[in-house]
Amino acid sequence: MGQVYEDRLYVSLDELGFDAENATNRGKMRRNNYDYDTKVFKSKNLETERKRREKLSSRLLMLRSLMNKATIVEDAITYINMLQDKVQSLTQELQEMEATSEEITEPKRDEFNASEEMKKWGTLIQEEVQVTKIGGNKMWVKMIIEKKRGRFKKLMETMNTSGIELIDTNVTTINGAFLITTCMQGLDEKTREVQQTEELLLDIISGTQSN
Repeated sequence: MGQVYEDRLYVSLDELGFDAENATNRGKMRRNNYDYDTKVFKSKNLETERKRREKLSSRLLMLRSLMNKATIVEDAITYINMLQDKVQSLTQELQEMEATSEEITEPKRDEFNASEEMKKWGTLIQEEVQVTKIGGNKMWVKMIIEKKRGRFKKLMETMNTSGIELIDTNVTTINGAFLITTCMQGLDEKTREVQQTEELLLDIISGTQSN
């Protein structure tokens, strides 16, 4: 009885060992099959990518062959000419701006070097008015008056009150006198003559003598 039990146990162990070996072999076969399938899958992807690139390259070459090279060159020349015209236009505009900024305004008629003339007077100051008609109701005026505090301001206020409009006024002070040059406009019919305007200005100047 004991012998039979031992034989059964022995057979069971042998069978167990056989089954374990078979299981190991089956696992190895499955792994080999998986590796093979993976390699086949990767190979198919590489082949697909290679074909896609070849197809893209072929289409690009076909497109280049269809394009007219003469048209490309013509378009490039047209664009370059347009840029050259733009450069020339901007250059001309810049030269005109420089010429305008460097332009020297010529002295107005009857103007003179005030400093040199006033030096001749010394301490003797004789007030005077000179008027020249330059068109319409506009006149050019030169006035010499004694320099006193607040006098020039008072003179301008009096002229403004009298309705006389002054433009382009220049004032020089030297040797105790004001030399005033200006253009007048806004005179009425009675004061549009040169002599009458001079008399009017002399009266205004006389009224500003008091300090």
